[in-house]
This record gives sequence, structure tokens and C-alpha cells, in this order.
Amino acid sequence: MCLFQFTARRLVSQAHCGLKASSSKKQKFCLEMARPSSNMADFREVFAKAKHIAIITGAGVSAESGVPTFRGAGGFWRKWQAQELATPGAFARNPSRVWEFYHYRREVMLSKHPNPAHIAIAECEKRLSKQGRSVVVITQNIDELHRKAGTKHLLEIHGSLFKTRCTSCGNVAANYRSPICPALAGKGAPDPDTEDAAIPVEDLPQCEEDGCNGLLRPHVVWFGEALDPGVLTAVEKELDICDLCLVVGTSSVVYPAAMFAPQVSARGVPVAEFNMEPTPATNKFRFHFPGPCGTTLPPALARHETEIIS
Repeated sequence: MCLFQFTARRLVSQAHCGLKASSSKKQKFCLEMARPSSNMADFREVFAKAKHIAIITGAGVSAESGVPTFRGAGGFWRKWQAQELATPGAFARNPSRVWEFYHYRREVMLSKHPNPAHIAIAECEKRLSKQGRSVVVITQNIDELHRKAGTKHLLEIHGSLFKTRCTSCGNVAANYRSPICPALAGKGAPDPDTEDAAIPVEDLPQCEEDGCNGLLRPHVVWFGEALDPGVLTAVEKELDICDLCLVVGTSSVVYPAAMFAPQVSARGVPVAEFNMEPTPATNKFRFHFPGPCGTTLPPALARHETEIIS
């Protein structure tokens, strides 16, 4: 059965546990069954046996690298939140302002480095690959810090700050230039008193494919846009075969990523959540490890005593 097909039985069982009124004894039993463990030794035993590990990451894994999220209270660039700028409509109305925002984010990321959580994941992937075991990272982040840390098997479901897509021909290309175009040099300051640069469209990043010269946009998934079906298919295949799933630094509220781990858990696969605090999905998982990912993840993914290193 496809991972993303919600069966009637599964929906009924979730509704029963979460919504249906019941006696206090039955309710207590349901809560006790849902409470995840924080026993690292037990997790390590599961980890030692896993052959296909899927790691789903969100903004929390990059927070310790000083990456701004532009979410929640105070999450503004100038006087706008990301939801007001990261949309097709905002780009159509004012591509200069949107490019200033993304230019600022690109320049910030060029100064950031992977933290111990990124490094632990990359080292785990490299080590386990020598044992015939696989690790895939499915990330909601667009900062490329996993790639910078050395992760090879990476699915970026929301795209990348360092890729562009042509609005005319559709060509997608990696782009690490700083600045991305001369007109954006020194632009993008986040201070709320900063005035828009009002850069003419012809001076914004342009496609370099022969004869195109179309306006480029960041190759990221904006609010109101669908995820790349090819990437989703790849994610589905990985989650269908995984025998251990880690959820690292994500609030589990942004869909469709929020349903990935609960669906894996629903078919009996152990899921471990590493996050600063519980999330709406926590009680669906077998393990929950609170605290900074850079502190909790390295010991969880370190070499197990039963591993044979060739």
C-alpha cells in the first residue's frame, strides 16, 4: 500500500484515540500507549538493527547554526513576514523586493556553517554506507547546510536558496554567485526603515540559456505552490522502505511533510523525534528526545558497539 493513502481503518483508529469520548480508564490507556520513550539505550538498540534510515529535518536542525527562520513573533524582514514575500503573487507584483529578500538570505547563508547535528547525520550516512545500510535525509530546509556537511543522499522538498528557475523556459540551475547579479550588490538590508531598491526587471537575475534572458526566480516552493511531484515520489519510495525514521528539528505542522513520520509510524516502524519541545505529532512516535538537536543527535547516531567497520 502506498504510504500516502489514508485508509478508512487508520482514520477511524486515529479519531477514536484522539476525539471519541470514552471512560476515564480507556482514555488513560490510550494516553499511556501514546507516550513516547526518552530511553536512549532502547533507541540505540533499534538504531543498531536498522538497514534503511530516513531522517526528516526542519528549521530546528539549522537554528543552532544561526539561520533565521522568519517565523513566529519578530520573524520579519523589514516589515514583512516570509508568508507575505514567498508567494507567486508577491513576485509578480514586486520581483525586485522579493529578490532583495532572497539575496539577503543567500548572503546570510554564505556565512553559516553546519552544526554538530548536520555533521552527525552526514558522518552516520558515510559510516553506514560501508556496512550496506542506507541513510536518506528528507529536508524542509532550503539552506543547503546538509549538503555542506557532506550528506549525499538528500531530498530537498522545498528547493534550495542556491538554485534558480527561469520563469520563461523553466531551466533550473545551481547558482552560488555573491551577489547573484550586480544590481543586488549591497541590497537586501533587513532594517524596517530600509527603502525598496526598486530594481528594474531587466537588471534582476536573468536566464543564461541561449536566446532566453528570462527573469529568474528562486527555485524554492512558495506558499500556495505544490511540491515537485518527482521529489515527492522519491520521498514516498524512501519512506515505504525505511525501517527507522528520525524527525529532527521540525514542528510537524507544515504539510505535507507533517504527515510523513506519522504515516511511517502507523505501519509499525519506529519513529524517534528530536526537538526542543513536544509537537502535535509527538504522541504518535515511539521515542522523543527533547533538547537542542546538536546535543541530542550526535550520541544517538554515533557508532554502535555492534557495528562492524571494514
